[in-house]
Amino acid sequence: MKILVIGPSPNKSKGGMATVIGGIQKDDSLNHKFDIDIFESYIDANKIVKFFYSLWAYLKFRKVYDKYDLFHIHMASYGSTFRKAKYVHFLKKHNKKVIIHIHGASFMVFYKKQSEEKKRYIRDLLNSVEMVIALSDKWQETFRKEFGIENCVVLNNGIDTDIYLDAIVEPEKFQKCFLFLGRLGQRKGTYDLVNAIERVVKVIPDLKCYFAGDGEVNKFRKIVYERKLEKNIEIVGWVDFDRKIELLKKVSTVVLPSYNEGLPMAILEGMACGKAIISTAVGAIPEVVKSENGIIIEPGDIEGLEKALLRCCQDSNMMGKMSKENIEKISTSFSIKKMHEKLETYYNQVLKGV
Repeated sequence: MKILVIGPSPNKSKGGMATVIGGIQKDDSLNHKFDIDIFESYIDANKIVKFFYSLWAYLKFRKVYDKYDLFHIHMASYGSTFRKAKYVHFLKKHNKKVIIHIHGASFMVFYKKQSEEKKRYIRDLLNSVEMVIALSDKWQETFRKEFGIENCVVLNNGIDTDIYLDAIVEPEKFQKCFLFLGRLGQRKGTYDLVNAIERVVKVIPDLKCYFAGDGEVNKFRKIVYERKLEKNIEIVGWVDFDRKIELLKKVSTVVLPSYNEGLPMAILEGMACGKAIISTAVGAIPEVVKSENGIIIEPGDIEGLEKALLRCCQDSNMMGKMSKENIEKISTSFSIKKMHEKLETYYNQVLKGV
C-alpha cells in the first residue's frame, strides 16, 4: 500500500513536525512494510517564497495524489490548518483515506479565537477524515470534547535514542549549566527564564544557560545586555543537530517554561540525553515529566522557576536520580521504535477500514 506523508520539509524546515516526518522517512522497518513517500508542502523561507512554494506544492500534489492509498497529513494551528484543509477537501472529494496529525501547541488557543463559522469549518474538517492523531491523552480528551470526534487516537512523539548517546554525561560535571531549546519568545517562556536567572545568579554567580533557537533573538539579546547577564546567558541562535548535541553535552538540565505546548521534542531530546527537565504543566508535559525525572511549575511562575533552577544547582543526588530515570523512561516509553510500531497499527486500521 502506498502512503503519502504531507507536511513541512524535514530538511528545509525547523520544528517538531519536520523532526517527526524526518523520523518516518528514515525508518527502514516502517518503509519496508509500507511504500511511503514524503511530500514537502512547506519550507522555511521569507513570506514571498513560502507563499509561492506552498502554491506550487499544492498544484504538484494534485498531479500525483491518485497513486496513493492513504494520506498522513501533519497539521498545526493558524495558517497550517487552512493550508492543509485544501488538501483534505480535495482528497475527500476523490474518496481518499486521510489521517490528520495535529501538532500545534496552540491549537485550542487558535480554535477559540475563530468566529463561529470558522469553528464549524474546523470541526467539519476534522470529522471528515478517517482518523485524527493527538500527541497525548489530554489532547485526545480535549479534541473529542471540543470537536465531537470519536476517531481520535494518541501517538506520543518518539526519540531515536541511539543518536543521543554521545550527549549522556554525569550531571555533576555540568550541574550549574542549563539549556533552553526552542523559539525565543513569550509563548516558550523565554523572558520568564531570564527573570528567574537574574535572581538565581545572586546566589549562583557561575550559573550558565544556553538559549538555542530562532524567534525574537535581537529583542532577547538586548534584554540580556541591559541586565548585564552576558556571562551567564549565551544566545546561540538556531542550531542543527550536531550543534544541538554539542550543547546537550555541556549541560545538566533542559528548561522549557512554556505557556502552550503539545509534547515538545526538546523535552524528549533532553530526557534521551539523561538531562533533568524543568518545564510547565501544559499540554502533554505533565504526562511525561513527573517528580522523579524533573520539576514542573505553572506557566508564569517566576519564583517557582527560580527555586527549580536553584535545586538543580544544589542537589547533586536529585540530579543523578533524574538523569537515570529519564534515560530509562525514554527507552521504555518514548522511543521512536515504539512510536512507529503504534503508527503502523494506525495505518493498518485506516487502510483496512477497521
